[in-house]
Amino acid sequence: MRKETKCVQAGYTPKNGEPRMIPIIQSTTFKYDSSAEMGKLFDLEKEGYFYTRLQNPTNDMVAAKIAALEGGTAAMLTASGQAASFYSVFNIAGAGDHVVASTAIYGGTYNLFNVTMKRMGIDFTFVDPDCSDEELEAAFQPNTKAVFGETIANPSLVVFDIERFAGAAHAHGVPLIIDNTFATPINCRPFEWGADIVTHSTTKYMDGHDVGVGGCIVDSGHFDWMAHADKFPGLTQPDESYHGITYAEKFGQGGAYITKATAQLMRDLGAIQSPQNAFYLNLGLESLAVRMERHVQNAQKVAEFLAKDPHVAWVNYPGLKGNKYYERAKKYLPNGTCGVISFGVKGGRAAAEKFMSQLQVAIIATHVADAHTCILHPANSTHRQLSDEELIRAGVAPDLIRLSVGIENADDIIEDLEQALKSLD
Repeated sequence: MRKETKCVQAGYTPKNGEPRMIPIIQSTTFKYDSSAEMGKLFDLEKEGYFYTRLQNPTNDMVAAKIAALEGGTAAMLTASGQAASFYSVFNIAGAGDHVVASTAIYGGTYNLFNVTMKRMGIDFTFVDPDCSDEELEAAFQPNTKAVFGETIANPSLVVFDIERFAGAAHAHGVPLIIDNTFATPINCRPFEWGADIVTHSTTKYMDGHDVGVGGCIVDSGHFDWMAHADKFPGLTQPDESYHGITYAEKFGQGGAYITKATAQLMRDLGAIQSPQNAFYLNLGLESLAVRMERHVQNAQKVAEFLAKDPHVAWVNYPGLKGNKYYERAKKYLPNGTCGVISFGVKGGRAAAEKFMSQLQVAIIATHVADAHTCILHPANSTHRQLSDEELIRAGVAPDLIRLSVGIENADDIIEDLEQALKSLD
């Protein structure tokens, strides 16, 4: 099936007389006829469900749809995109380990890595995504366990060179993890360029309607854990909490990573997505391909308008010719990038605040990447924990305005921006 059809039909095929839509299994527990039968589930000897903190049928059907869209072998839903980012790394790295990460990532992810996970004993080296080969090579250490980047960085819109970083990661025997939230599998499938693990904040384009927080992790099934057994003992050595199961041996290259994340991390940390939110997510996924096409069309028109307006100091959108990442975007995202634009208005922070206060169609909200046009000043909100120096290193200028172009009529969005910009005269 092609991606548009997968959006609607993948993950769940109802049998004769069964519900047409993915059913909501709103139950914490599942009944069995004997303890012995349930025991097989606890021993990972049989597939099934016993407690929703680990797995739920609704979640698994939606995760299967996302895996199909990304071209992966297995997937799991999480309670949020932050949980997906955390689990994706913590599943293979622990105290005393090291990870290489792009500086151009979402501010919340940067804080997760640089503050919280650092307190857990995992060290991170942040590299400019456009660094030299020598700088990239120097970032690796003997205890490096993964490389992490974003297909399109939030909000700097840096387009990540997936193929290059995948090559570097594999040369050091570690996987490349890519946050594909902004591009979605409609516009980019990182596995086709060498990535090994993909994460999503499903709260964004996948949900599309600002109704349910969630995340997802997808395994490509490409990375050979046993070939690098000494680096990944959690996958290649017995797990005594499951009677000595070795995940890579029992579940194979395509199932070990997600099975461990589910059976171990979800069991102990429990950041599961609710079945109700998974149901909402599936509704969003059904229209994902249609919406992404409209987001890209609208954003291109808006970016071209902003680039010509005299009140605008600069515009950053990879779809604009002359943009630093235009050619790279053509390589990795030939059908368009996303609906997010960053720009600055002449007059700095004060002018930005005045401009935003005049908007009528675009709403000021911390959210991004849904059907509504939303706008935000990250330095005063999502990235306010960062110093000006850290903001610049993350590709987020202090005067940057993030505009998430929705699926409304593009002319209405442009007229709204135009009248707000004229208020700066």
